[in-house]
Amino acid sequence: MASRDAVPATKALPLTTQKERLAKALAPDHSLSPHHEPDHTPVKALPPVTTGSRQMARHDQGRLFFSSDDNTLTKHIVATHAPDIEELDVKPVLSFVEDIMRLARPTTAEASHTTTLGAPIHATLDTLDHKIIHGSEHDSEIVKLLAFPINKISSEIISNCSAGSESHSVTMDLLKSLSNYSWDAKVVITFAAFAINYGEFWLVEQLHTKNPLAKNITMLKDLADIMGHSGHIGRQFEAILDLLNAVVKVTHCIVEFKELPSMYISHESPELTTATAHIPLAVYWVIRSLLACASIFLNLVGSGHEYINSTAESWEISSLAHKLSVIMDHLQNQLMICKSLIERKKSEDAYTALKKLMETSHIDNMRLLRAMIRSREDQRPLYDGSRKTNERLEVLRLKYVLLLISDLEVPHEELNILHMIYNQNSMRHQYEVLWLPLVDQRTSMTSLQDTTFYDLRNNSMPWYSVDHPSLVEHVTIRYIREVWKFTHMPMLVVLDPQGKPSNLDALPMMWIWGSTAFPFTAARERDLWSEINWNIELLADSIDPRIPDWIAGNKVICLYGGEDIEWIRRFTLSARAATEALRVPLEMLYVGKRNPKDKVRRCHEIINREKLSHIFSLNDYYDYVWYFWVRLWSMWNSKNQIGMTVDNDRVMQEIMDVLTFDSSEHGWAVFSRGNHEMTKGIGDIVLPVLENYSQWGYKVDRPDDFVRVLDEQIKGVHPEHHCNRLILPGNVGYIPEKLVCSECGKAMDKYVMYRCCTD
Repeated sequence: MASRDAVPATKALPLTTQKERLAKALAPDHSLSPHHEPDHTPVKALPPVTTGSRQMARHDQGRLFFSSDDNTLTKHIVATHAPDIEELDVKPVLSFVEDIMRLARPTTAEASHTTTLGAPIHATLDTLDHKIIHGSEHDSEIVKLLAFPINKISSEIISNCSAGSESHSVTMDLLKSLSNYSWDAKVVITFAAFAINYGEFWLVEQLHTKNPLAKNITMLKDLADIMGHSGHIGRQFEAILDLLNAVVKVTHCIVEFKELPSMYISHESPELTTATAHIPLAVYWVIRSLLACASIFLNLVGSGHEYINSTAESWEISSLAHKLSVIMDHLQNQLMICKSLIERKKSEDAYTALKKLMETSHIDNMRLLRAMIRSREDQRPLYDGSRKTNERLEVLRLKYVLLLISDLEVPHEELNILHMIYNQNSMRHQYEVLWLPLVDQRTSMTSLQDTTFYDLRNNSMPWYSVDHPSLVEHVTIRYIREVWKFTHMPMLVVLDPQGKPSNLDALPMMWIWGSTAFPFTAARERDLWSEINWNIELLADSIDPRIPDWIAGNKVICLYGGEDIEWIRRFTLSARAATEALRVPLEMLYVGKRNPKDKVRRCHEIINREKLSHIFSLNDYYDYVWYFWVRLWSMWNSKNQIGMTVDNDRVMQEIMDVLTFDSSEHGWAVFSRGNHEMTKGIGDIVLPVLENYSQWGYKVDRPDDFVRVLDEQIKGVHPEHHCNRLILPGNVGYIPEKLVCSECGKAMDKYVMYRCCTD
């Protein structure tokens, strides 16, 4: 049966109201007066060590785990519960109790300068001084408010333990005295009452050798013999300290249940109902444990240091510690379930709020950025990769922010090319790039992940990054995955100065046009395409710095690819022979193959060694080969995004032809006169045409005629058989329903292919 106050509390009452309601609770209680007859016949509980005391201990041992159904005991406990003061914040009192438990402890030669919980005494004193000086007025008022019931219960504990009252009866009577309080308040008040007596005992022990007042008290209480054996007592008290530590943990757990936010977990939720049903029993056993400890201390005063050697009481203490341990495990498990439910609901609310922020117009982008990136007011959550400094989020205010989203496995070629484009950016003052690395926040990052992150952040990214992946809010990661459909490949999301997403993947525009595409909107994309035709400048202008010079010189430019080195040798020699014979200035550049591997690398090395043609920089060839092909795929996707298809757009048709060439196992070539007419062909066609240039070379009256005449010759070849194929990567985005062959115009068959290809 769960009590109504064991569920999350609502807003606390003002202290003045609490005082009024306390008046009734603090009225004289006659339930424990000398004239009150207890539930059980009083026995001589815990006197100086005698046969009778051991018999009493064995009597109580039988009650420790209550072999009868715990439900019966719970019903008796709940029957004492009639709360009318529900909103007390008992954490300040519990905090002082914990300080007493740390500072008041038996000292030994080995641990004379440490507290029970292991913290240095001087550090604890500093913390306590700070708490007393800087504690809130609310905390002080709560402590004052509960001072009377704490002292009242303290006196009752001493009275009943001294009278030898039976443990269960005293526990139930204390619960009746505290009937007006919530469960967490009952246990904290009782713990504080015990802490007063406990703390006073050890205060005298610590001061009796250097403080006259403490020494006199020691004499009047006949504690001199005990103090002389303080080291021995300290070692014997380990079991009691273990029990008191268990009391602290269970008490914290009970208080935590009271603080669960009711807006996220209802009173009737099965998770909370199941958990709080066990709190009355937990409170009972905590009070019962405190009474056992108090009895031992009181008997210690009357019996001397030998009393602690009683095995019966040692068994009781260890049994109670085990009982609380079992209770603690259960409560913690239930608390974890409740907190998990709360976190899920909080996460849902935060996710809904983030979605709303994304869809709402704002004055600037700060509200959205603060929702996406975790930061305190005094924190600098951004890292400037160029200045190597940390910055506040405000440096991004009212700017276009390009969110570079990836995991920690960023393709090095993609990062290198983006770095190159960023450094060439003539419009950098108009936007900023911010890297958001997404990692699984359900587990801690490994040292390898940390090293990878800092290496990328510090050495490969001149733009802004979050200072650590943990600063990316969990709901941000969920939104990016669920709404923006991030899986693994990097994406570049554009936020306008008001924080509204204006492009969910600007990387294709960045690859095609670089910063010229700013502000990377769909309207800007349409405008750029409206200004562009299919030519060598579109195909390869930004790939190699030599191409603009070749265009300016009106030279014939040949881009070719493939990975068959024998075909490459024959093709380059034939092309060079034909153009030299016809006195046509020719520049050739090898662009490799999509997804270049060792064959392409070896081709680069041979072409460079044998001077067959130009190549990309040998050290960075992979990056530039990747860049050439990713631009083509980016053009394909970009055209699709503005509604173009291979049926109604020439650029898409030309792109498809080049991609088809690359999907074959043969070489291919594209020729262009400056930035004017172009022609292209698959290797099996273009090579024989060039080798037979003597049969059509007479048509080339001047260099400007070469590409036009070559185009006529290539189109005039109609092989009896051909097998063209276009392999689209799985992440290409746009998959057309229908494609026609560039060779014969027939519809191409559509297949799904899985490939594992090694060189």
